[in-house]
Parts: sequence; structure tokens; C-alpha cells
Amino acid sequence: MQTVSDFFAENVFDESVMKARLPRETYKKVQESLNYGKRLDIAVANVVANAMKDWAIEKGATHYTHWFQPMTGITAEKHDSFIHTSSDGKVIMEFSGKELIQGEPDASSFPSGGLRATFEARGYTAWDPTSFAFIKDGVLCIPTAFCSYGGEALDKKTPLLRSMEAINRQALRVLKLFGHDNVTSVKTTVGPEQEYFLVDADMYAKRKDLIYTGRTLFGAKPPKGQELEDHYFGVIKPRVQAFMKELNEELWKLGVLAKTEHNEVAPAQHELAPIFATTNIATDHNQLTMELMQKIAKRHNMVCLLHEKPFAGVNGSGKHNNWSISTDTGINLLEPGDTPYENAQFLLFLCAVIKAVDDYQELLRISVASAGNDHRLGANEAPPAVVSMFIGSELADILHAIETDTPYGAKEKEILKVGVHVLPKFPKDTTDRNRTSPFAFTGNKFEFRMLGSSASISDANVVLNTAVAEELRQFADELEGVTDFPAALHALIKKTIAEHKRIIFNGNGYDDAWIAEAEKRGLANLKTTPECLPYMLHEKNVSLFTEHKVYTESEIKSRFEIAAENYCKVISIEAKTMIDMARHDILPAVSKYQHELADTAAAKKQFGADDTYEVDLVKQISKQAALAYKELKALEDTLPAAREITDTEKCAKYYRESVFNAMNALRISVDELETLTAADYWPYPSYADLLFSVR
Repeated sequence: MQTVSDFFAENVFDESVMKARLPRETYKKVQESLNYGKRLDIAVANVVANAMKDWAIEKGATHYTHWFQPMTGITAEKHDSFIHTSSDGKVIMEFSGKELIQGEPDASSFPSGGLRATFEARGYTAWDPTSFAFIKDGVLCIPTAFCSYGGEALDKKTPLLRSMEAINRQALRVLKLFGHDNVTSVKTTVGPEQEYFLVDADMYAKRKDLIYTGRTLFGAKPPKGQELEDHYFGVIKPRVQAFMKELNEELWKLGVLAKTEHNEVAPAQHELAPIFATTNIATDHNQLTMELMQKIAKRHNMVCLLHEKPFAGVNGSGKHNNWSISTDTGINLLEPGDTPYENAQFLLFLCAVIKAVDDYQELLRISVASAGNDHRLGANEAPPAVVSMFIGSELADILHAIETDTPYGAKEKEILKVGVHVLPKFPKDTTDRNRTSPFAFTGNKFEFRMLGSSASISDANVVLNTAVAEELRQFADELEGVTDFPAALHALIKKTIAEHKRIIFNGNGYDDAWIAEAEKRGLANLKTTPECLPYMLHEKNVSLFTEHKVYTESEIKSRFEIAAENYCKVISIEAKTMIDMARHDILPAVSKYQHELADTAAAKKQFGADDTYEVDLVKQISKQAALAYKELKALEDTLPAAREITDTEKCAKYYRESVFNAMNALRISVDELETLTAADYWPYPSYADLLFSVR
């Protein structure tokens, strides 16, 4: 019987495959590229390309593609075959180093946010050798970056790689101060937990809103939702288990470290969590995970919903970004140590993260902003829109003792001095997890819980990496060359705690009192995407990215334009879908039911029954239908004005304040109509049908 170890990563051109297939010197050059970012010359690339082609053909591949991540948030690929013609007219299979290193897909229809005009179609893909090539659906996929003819980043991977280099550069400076001359690279690692819904494909096919928007725009609550909390960690249904089994196997073949699977809180909701990987590889793997979830679900006559809030009234889906930072020598820089020096190093990196989250809280909020995630943040399963940090009571007490020069703990007689005292050995979980915290320390990593289910994790990690890099730069500038390093280090940590402790909150993030307290502390409460996006263009934030060479100023502006425009498009599609459903399906169905009720009431009246169920219900439905029709026309009236607004920031605000509010009003009226209308007449599957039909 074949075991997982027999087929794990069998479709990946990884280090073991390269070691077996490449000449020793070529393999050494590839390793240098992987570990130190060195460029491969064309001669080496030709050898790698030929070995990669032979391996892929042996696996049944006939085509290759430069697999990249444009600013749509999903992946893109253009397939080219290995076929070339020889001088005698025969067909040969070739793949050159030039084809491996660079491709030229048409860039005209990808979002660019003004970086290039539509007629300037040329875009280039550049091989990312740090992420291994793989075979998917018989095609050799080569992970690549994507840029314009002028060199501007048109994708999500290029800024991510730049941000990883930024934090590597600054972390190495700090580590040298602690005597780590043997450390040659520092990398951030991520383990993104992925939540999703599975619904029956036949039910899905009958819902226009799910097809067009990924979420239900109408839907009355079913008699049972998640109140009993019986779905969370419950027995996985056979049909879902079969899906999960196939998903795991396909992910493992691609080297994706799928680890944990379970039922989530809401009916029909589930979660998959991987083992940590380097951030750019974790990003690639998460994109593959989402793609395979949707593809494999269809094989089981189900549909995988990745929208952040596909059903009102039950938990939405997030993506918990577990972020850490480690050296190539195996040191987790967010792990408390065994010696005073190790703990001093831990505290400095911890303070860098605390300062980064406080200084760039608006950017972190922007990194998770979308029309879909606006529905989820602040609800009963997601953190609030206010960014704060949870570090646990024990660590908070230690930081307080350092800040105030007071003894730590009842038995401590001396004041804690950084680099002098050995801090208490922290277990991995020093306190209970805080599910309400947007950014929680969980032993040796931070869990950033604000990401939406459908999001690329690259955006959040670009901000995290760059913000922490900036704080490490400031720390290194202050500490390099000091005569009394321990004293300067203690003073720096003490000052950082005092100036940025406002971002630390260990309590209930859902409590209204915390929101009021957060505002007193000066923390931003940016509830919607249109509210937070303008902060992207603030001078402090532009300087952060440009100084660390993560984005150019034009690239930042382009991403603002793309995000604002995307928000407008999403709300517009949702509004038009609601109008179509209400006008063409729902109101006619209700009218038909009214007619039958009226006929029945008239028949009963002939036999002397005046005060009947039908008469009362017709009155209720007539009143509610009139209100729904009024709200429908009000929604229709909001759309023409939106099309006249050319400024994307103003347009996004208009869609939120006018169109979105009109949508909500229509939904309330229609959902009430659903509770009054006989099930046989209602034109769409109900929430009960969607949430409980997969068995």
C-alpha cells in the first residue's frame, strides 16, 4: 500500500529532484540562487530547463506555463507546449533557459491601476527560483513574478519578495549586534489557516447571487443555525470527508504541507491548516490550496465558497495568518530563550513587532480590506476593525515591569534588567487564546486574524515584513556603535514599551467598552474599505514602502486605484444581481402566491368564512411586497449617479453610503417576504437547503 511519504511532492521539481538530475556544479549554482538570491546565468539556466523539461515529460506534461499572481488576487497562466520543429520537419520537445527565466504574456487585461495604458500590452514574467516548479493538470507550472515593460510590479509576488529582502537586510544588522556572525539570512514564515464553506452543487446552481457574487444577497434565517455549536469539531460527514481526503492527497503531491482539517463553527463550514513554510512559498501554496478546493469540490458535486460572508447571520470565513521570523541557523526570533542574552534578543524583536503594529495599524487594516471582508470584521467570529495586539497576561506583566522599573512577580526582589535576568520560561501557550484579537502572540509566532478567506496572503505579509523591517532599521541605527550595549538595549526596549503599549489589549475585542477605550488611546477604527483605503497614500506609509524599495510611489498609487475600483465593481455587481433577482424572480413568485391565496379566500367566503388564514396572510404579503418594491426602485435609482463619478475614492464612498445601504434595506424587506411565502413558490433554495444539504 502506498503511503503519503511515497508520493509526497511527487509533482514538484524540488531540491531532491534537482540533486538527482543536475550536474553537481549546476546544482551548487541553483542552491546559491535559492539561499542567497544570486542570479543564474543563461548557461546554468539552460541545463536546469532541460532537466526540468525531461522530468515534466516523464510525468506526462506536454506544456509549460509561467504561473503568476496578478493583482486580481488569483493566479494566472498561459500554456505553451514543449513542441519545436527540427530542420527535417519532425517535432522535437525543447525548453530553453531563456523560456524558463522569462515569459511575455499579454498584460493588457490585468489590473494595473494606471501603471500602463491598455494599448501597452507587453508584460514580463520572471522565474522565482525560490519557489519550486510543479506539475498541475499535466502542465509544468513555473512560479514567476510579473512586471510591466517599464519594470513596475504588476503582481503580488514581486512586492512580497522585496519585503522579504527588506526584513532580511535589517534583521541581519540587529543580529550582528548580538554576535550572530554565522547567520547569513533571515526569513519570515507563515502558516495560513484556510476557512471555507461546502454547499451542494445542485442547490448552488439555483442561486443567482452565489453564482454572480459568491454570497447570498437574500436569505431568511433557518430555524437552526449555529446556536447549538454542534458543528464545530463535530464528526465530519462522509461526503465532506471524501472531499478532504482527495484534497489532501492532491496537495501533498504538490508539496503543500496540509496538516489539520476540521468542521468550523457554522453549518457547512470547514477549515484546513498547513505546516509553516517560508512566506513566498506559503503564499504560492495557499493560492494552490484555494484553487484545488474549488476544483475538487466540483468532483464531489459540491461548490467551495471562499467568500468572507456567504451567509448572513452565521460565521463568515477568515484566513489566520500565523507569522514568525527565523534565521537560517534555526533560531526562531520570536521564541523566548534560556539565557539573559537570548531573552534580550527576543524582547527586542518582540518590541519591533509591537512598534510596527502600532505605527502602521492603518496599513495592516488596509491589507485585509475588501467588500467581502467588511461583512465579517467585527462580527461574532472575527476580530473588530480596530487593530490591537494580544500578548497574554504574563508577558504583559514582564513588559510592564521593564517599563516601570518595578520587580516582576511576588518572589522577585530585583528589578528586571534586559540582558541580565533570565525571564520565566514561557510555555507555548502562556494564556488562553484570544479569538477576539486581530493580532495575537501565541508562543513563538503572531496570529494575524483579520484576513478574509478569499484574500491572497501576500498583501498582509508585505505590510508585516516591511513595517517590522523599518522598526529593526531604527533599532539598528540606534544601537550600532554604542559603548554600553546592554544599557542602551534596556533603555530602547523600555522606551518602546512606553511609547507603543497603547496597541496592547488582552481583553474582549467585541466589548463596546473596548471600542470606546481604543478611540481614547488614539487607535484607528476603520470599519469599511472606503474609510481605510485613503491611508495608503499618506506620506508616512508611502515613505515606508519607497525607502525599503518594496513599492515605488506609482506602484502604491496603482494599488490604491485597483482596490477602490474593485470595491465599486463588487458592490455594483451585487446591486444589479439583487435587482435582477427581486424584479424577475422574487416579486413575480410572491404575486403568484398572493393570487392563489386570494382565490382560496374568495372560495371560502362563499361558504361564510370571512376571517381566514388566507385573508390575513394576503394582507401581510401585500404590505411587505409593496415595501420591497419601493426599496427595489430606491436601489435602482442609486446606480445611475454612481456611474457618473470618475474619482475612484469618491465612487467607493458613494457605493458604501448610498448603494450598499439601499441594498440592505431591500434585503430586509425581501427576507421578510420569504418567511411569509410558501416554500413551493419561493424561487430559490433556502438557507436551510444550502447549509444542511451536504451529508
